[in-house]
Amino acid sequence: MDHLAFIREVARRMACDEKRADALTFAVLRELGERLTPKEVSDVTAQMPHELRSLLTSLKRPDRPVRRIHAAEFIGEVRKIMSLPDEAEARRAVMSVFAVLQKMLGSVSGLEGEAWHVMSQLPKDLKKMWIEAARTTEK
Repeated sequence: MDHLAFIREVARRMACDEKRADALTFAVLRELGERLTPKEVSDVTAQMPHELRSLLTSLKRPDRPVRRIHAAEFIGEVRKIMSLPDEAEARRAVMSVFAVLQKMLGSVSGLEGEAWHVMSQLPKDLKKMWIEAARTTEK
């Protein structure tokens, strides 16, 4: 999946234009990148197109600490970055980007291959969102 296909899929799921979908993708991937170890970021980005890879690799420092926060704070951070009107809109953005990322990683359920490795590093409530996102892949 190339960058444009990724953004178009997020736009379709969010019922928004591609510019907004690109910004939402940036916010979600930026937050996700802070929750993963540098090694996992490297593994995920190896499967991403260059334009998306740069969103995660901007944080690539081998010595950086992993930010351990839960779903509510993750959603709140996305909401703050994007100045979204409410938590529900931020949650929809997170779920949309998670679903498209899983698809890009070749995972149907969010539990195969590299998607499993991403999910395994998330706290329990974000794991639930990750799995729920996989169930909404065609909505």
